[in-house]
Amino acid sequence: MPLKPEYRKKLYTRAVGVLNAGAQSQKQRREKQVALIIKNGQDEINKPLSMQSYRLIGAALYWAEGSKTRLFQLTNSDPVMILFWVKWLNKILNIQAKILKARLNIYPQQNESNIKTFWSDLTGIPLVNFGKSYIKPLSKNYKKNNLYYGTIRIEVPKSTDLRYRVYGWIKAVLADIEPHIIKVERKWARLKTVARPVNMV
Repeated sequence: MPLKPEYRKKLYTRAVGVLNAGAQSQKQRREKQVALIIKNGQDEINKPLSMQSYRLIGAALYWAEGSKTRLFQLTNSDPVMILFWVKWLNKILNIQAKILKARLNIYPQQNESNIKTFWSDLTGIPLVNFGKSYIKPLSKNYKKNNLYYGTIRIEVPKSTDLRYRVYGWIKAVLADIEPHIIKVERKWARLKTVARPVNMV
């Protein structure tokens, strides 16, 4: 039977409402599941952490995010990670925030002064310890990965030996697997002898 326009509109509106409610309900169920998984994961960690555990968390963080060729420095955009790093430096290496150096990597549309103040407020690194910021050139893709606080590099002055010390901690943890790594790398040593492409220009 043909329906009057007002009835068709009511049925359509009700159908859309049912579909939206279903999707929303599914989203809420998933959010509760994720929250429970996170809570269970938190319960698996015994606190307070031992100094050994805390030491190795920072070492692993440096292994993943730290500079491999220069001073003892780490670069990231996550305020949680940066604050942990600054506190780790103090707790494990007795390095205070007031001696640390910092540099920002930001976009031209961002307020450099405000962002410096944000990071200084978060970490306790004095504003005078911030070096010249790197301003990224504008591009079409910057909105896809807009970092509201920019990226900050935390540097420990005169710290090359510290970098090697932390590598020693990492090496100690990896001692059991290092022989296997060496064996496999020797087997596949030819991968390091790939000829460079010839420039035909």
